[in-house]
Amino acid sequence: MRIVSLLPSATEIVCELGLADSLVGVTFECAWPAGVAIGREVVVTGLETADLTPGEIDALVRETIAAQGNLYTLHDDRLRACDPQLVLTQDLCRVCALPSGHVDEAMARLGCSATVVTLDPHTLAEVIATIVTVADAAGVAERGRDQVAALSARLDAVRVGVAGRPLRRMFVLEWLEPPFLSGHWVPELVSAAGGEPVLARPGERSVPTTWDEIAAAGADVVVVSPCGFDLDGAVRQAGEVVGRLPAGPEIWAIDADGYIVRPGPRLITGVEQLAAILHGVGETDPSIVRRVR
Repeated sequence: MRIVSLLPSATEIVCELGLADSLVGVTFECAWPAGVAIGREVVVTGLETADLTPGEIDALVRETIAAQGNLYTLHDDRLRACDPQLVLTQDLCRVCALPSGHVDEAMARLGCSATVVTLDPHTLAEVIATIVTVADAAGVAERGRDQVAALSARLDAVRVGVAGRPLRRMFVLEWLEPPFLSGHWVPELVSAAGGEPVLARPGERSVPTTWDEIAAAGADVVVVSPCGFDLDGAVRQAGEVVGRLPAGPEIWAIDADGYIVRPGPRLITGVEQLAAILHGVGETDPSIVRRVR
């Protein structure tokens, strides 16, 4: 089966299912497993933001969405070259990936009869369920169920490890300028790790907040997890957070794209790292998290 993934989390799922050899098309943001875009068609491109500050990125995103409706370009010629049988897309967030409606239009233009599967998880359980959805669509249903069982066992082990420990209040910052609180599955990651999420919207979109509200929330731990950034980017932004919040909470930076904001299998590693931050259950991995204060 020839598979095209139009979002990084789906690319991770495909590879975790042992289907990397079937993956013929990816996006410019697909970076895990390392080198996954090499030798494959990059069918979706987007904004160049590498040299911009978070505030500049926010302004560019808002301007581009107002002008174009989304941030991404789907290249018909590259998609045609892939000749896909299965296309994985999303409707969760037009800032995070190409909306599925644009995919449907492209498929019609190209006369492509591939199966299009839209992934739209809002909770941790729904994220895990997408693994089964992809596995079923790709004809490897049993592998999907095995993956889910393994991930669920790791979650259960964390819950056992933190059981009975005092709840610590954790705030996850999803964007710096303006500051965004956490939504969708992220508050559940905190809860699963034995924390109490503050200023959070479980299962709902993240929204802007203020630095005064963050300071008043009384978090014991602040995790800087900026969407679209790895650990080094999060560390740089966490340095700015130190200057904006009063002394008190621990401040940590985390590889957001890898382990917090993208709805893929590595979220379970994110839970394990949050449990290590909150309660010392397991060890923090310096390639994933770093304490800044």
